[in-house]
Amino acid sequence: QVQLVESGGGLVQAGGSLTLSCAASGRIFRLFAMGWYRQAPGKQRELVATITSDIYSDSSTNYADSVKGRFTISRDNAKNTVYLQMNSLKPEDTAVYYCNAKGLSTPMYWGQGTQVTVSS
Repeated sequence: QVQLVESGGGLVQAGGSLTLSCAASGRIFRLFAMGWYRQAPGKQRELVATITSDIYSDSSTNYADSVKGRFTISRDNAKNTVYLQMNSLKPEDTAVYYCNAKGLSTPMYWGQGTQVTVSS
């Protein structure tokens, strides 16, 4: 079992920045691929960014086209934490942001979500 706790959400003006954190516990963090997803009101949950495990090789990252160049995902294995640095925020980035963890043969684990609101 993996427990994920997100933090760092809040209200920010357009053009501003926020950093989300997701602290993981319960299993060996380094084995897991981690990701951030978001869900806006009335819309489906969508992928924002992912970062692979670095247990066997350097980790790699992947981003939704809508956030490329503005968001950066990173992981600190010593702290069992994954981050999402969000710059140049836009009103359309407003959503609940969820942290996600997936191992090779594990179910997908989700955090409870953190609200990000970008005002115009």
